[in-house]
Parts: sequence; C-alpha cells; structure tokens
Amino acid sequence: MKYAKLGLFIGLMISLFGCGDDVGKVSLGMFTTKDVIIDARDDPKIPGVTCHISRIEANLDFADPSDMGIACRQTGPIDKADIARIDRSKNGEVVFKESLSILFKALKVRRIYDAENQTLIYLSYSTKETNGSHKHAISTVPLYGTNAWQSAEVVTTP
Repeated sequence: MKYAKLGLFIGLMISLFGCGDDVGKVSLGMFTTKDVIIDARDDPKIPGVTCHISRIEANLDFADPSDMGIACRQTGPIDKADIARIDRSKNGEVVFKESLSILFKALKVRRIYDAENQTLIYLSYSTKETNGSHKHAISTVPLYGTNAWQSAEVVTTP
C-alpha cells in the first residue's frame, strides 16, 4: 500500500510538470488513465521544419508505452545555410529528447540528411526495448521547392 501511494504521488507530479507545449490530448477512454499526447516541435537548426509527435502518456502508471508516431513538414523557408549547419553523417544528430518514464526510457528524434535525394529524414525512437522491439517511426521532408534545393548540373557538349 505504501508503494501504491508513492507511485500515485510520483505519477501525479510527472503529469503536472510534464504539461508542456501539447497541441492535442485525446483520452483513450473513461476507464483508463492513458492519453494520446500530440506535441509540435520546431527543428532547432532548421526553423522551417515542424514535427508533430504523438505518444501515449500513462498518467498515474509506472509503465509508459513506447509507441509513437511522427509527421514532419516544411512550415517555413529552408535555406542552404540551414542545411550547412546540420550534421551530415550517416548517424545524423538528435534534435529532440524527452523522458518517457522514471525507468530510464526516453523518446528521441534524430535528423538524418539524405544528400542523394535532398531530403531530411526524422526518425523517432524509444531508447528502451519493449516486447523484443525498439519502437520507431519515420518522417521525411523533401527539399524540392525550397531555397536549399540543389538542382542537378546539366552538362552539355557543344
């Protein structure tokens, strides 16, 4: 009983302090303490990209599901200077990170640049294995039609 009260208190504190820039919150039903939370996050190095991330928030519960969804879109101008500032390695770079539970689970979003297709790839993933799988989701933002697009050089022979 002592641990149940402690869990209730910790869950309440997390839910109170975890209220951030939620765009949407949908209850999964009257008889559950779980909600679908939708956050909007701007890419800190590419201000013309916004990612919407949906995840399950398990209020008053130590378990927090790892499932998430992500959709990233161009919401402003993207310039060549923006692309020049990002990590272009195969691993890309973490652009968002959020703790999902007190049990060392985190949601991360990593940006990877696909130079050949001139596309930004956003990969969201859980840092903890759940049911034999690391949950993940992917979204892409093509640079076509932006100031960052590099048109192919056409070589003509005289």
